[in-house]
Amino acid sequence: MIPILSAEQIRQADAHTIAHEPISSLDLMERAATACAERLMATPNRGEPVVVLAGMGNNGGDGLVVARVLRAKAQREVRVLVLKYKETGSPDFETNLERTRQAGVPVELLREGDLLPDFGPEALVVDAIFGTGLQKPVAGWPKEIIRELNGRPNRVVAIDLPSGLFADDNEGNDPDAIVRADRTLTLELPKRALLMADHFRYAGTWEVVPIGLDRGFIAKQPTDTVIMESGDLAPLLPRRTRVAHKGNHGHAWLLAGGPGKMGAALLAAKGCLRSGCGLLTVHVPQGQDGVVHTALPEAMLSLDESRELSALPKFGRVDAIGVGPGMGTSEASARLLKHLVQEAPAPLVIDADALSILAENRTWLAFLPAGTILTPHPKELERLAGKATSDGQRLEQARELARKHRLVVVLKGAYTAVCSPDGRVFFNTDGNAGMAKGGSGDVLTGILVALRAQGMEPLSCALLGVKAHAMAGDRAAAAMGMDGMLPSDQVAQLPAVWLQLRAMQEA
Repeated sequence: MIPILSAEQIRQADAHTIAHEPISSLDLMERAATACAERLMATPNRGEPVVVLAGMGNNGGDGLVVARVLRAKAQREVRVLVLKYKETGSPDFETNLERTRQAGVPVELLREGDLLPDFGPEALVVDAIFGTGLQKPVAGWPKEIIRELNGRPNRVVAIDLPSGLFADDNEGNDPDAIVRADRTLTLELPKRALLMADHFRYAGTWEVVPIGLDRGFIAKQPTDTVIMESGDLAPLLPRRTRVAHKGNHGHAWLLAGGPGKMGAALLAAKGCLRSGCGLLTVHVPQGQDGVVHTALPEAMLSLDESRELSALPKFGRVDAIGVGPGMGTSEASARLLKHLVQEAPAPLVIDADALSILAENRTWLAFLPAGTILTPHPKELERLAGKATSDGQRLEQARELARKHRLVVVLKGAYTAVCSPDGRVFFNTDGNAGMAKGGSGDVLTGILVALRAQGMEPLSCALLGVKAHAMAGDRAAAAMGMDGMLPSDQVAQLPAVWLQLRAMQEA
């Protein structure tokens, strides 16, 4: 797992590394900025000039080193524009300012009231004005410089964070005073702000640049937020013994589908069957049995007596139940869900239309069995928990929902967040925009029901299921492209994902 630390904790990691490596702060700056410059040099050189916009703190010092390294090692045409918003910069900034001048890099000081000079639309701009030490929204002349930069067509690469973006909480920040970068080279660890999808307009695509901070110290820092890694999750995958039979791997049930929405039920069922469960029964409305028999010969069938889901089936053996995909939100379906909540004979995974029904009957949340998994997308969460003005607020709503009702909440999105009942948050950074198509969530529901039926604990089930789903999406995108891939292609890639995770498990 990759820990997400606060700006203050990262500052402490810097200080600890300086004291115990030991290394001077100036040499650590040189190491970090050189690593960023090397990332830029690894990008295909279009021959465009580079303009470094530097503030007067340590982020500005990083920018000065980047300028010097690009000129010396890549023979790039580089110029530096320093925003002189105070008389003296940090000691490391001032030292690197002198080194940059001595290296022959042109340096121009911009003072209060100056406008950005013309550097042509083809120039690559390196944003090194403000870093993680920023404590309040950018205002005054620096804000005007940022606004002017955002109005130009240049590609922008930010060092550590886009200037003006806070590392932790951006509630109350000024959206007009944040650089809009195309790419962000963030140092050592991802920052929480980068995991909020509504900050994509500022950070663009981001990547972590290791700079050699003390990982032992970092590992000891308290945090309730981490990024999931497949290597950590592979050991959770249920093992299959040589003498196992279908009864050893769980009987999953899906209550799903309805007129015009049987595709959702089929996608969930296929995701389930491709994720290791021993048996699957799909409970569908009357008249839909031919669809299931034709598309899923491996699944068993349970028929509702009406043409919409309205009554609980006679379960028999059941190890996990998924409910919601394509079931509709009629009064009859609501009665079914109410009875399921009250009488649940097995762990629940609740998605799609079932979440919408819950949102209309929020008192039912208190009666959900502990460990129930909810899988809302942002709009579904809004119906459950109320409106939010930012992804940061939305995440806190999901976290509180999980904590208050002892649930596991999977908040789906560009960086899906799994919120546990104890308040921890686990981000997933795999997956791609090709998964942003109707049906992807149904596949995830099927995966989760299969893993839950195999006896996995709810949090482990959610973590592994979300990761496997995203890995399948990445494989589908690599094979077919994000535009052409379908949720059914994610299902087709699941066997390769489980093979990959098995190899990690056995390594």
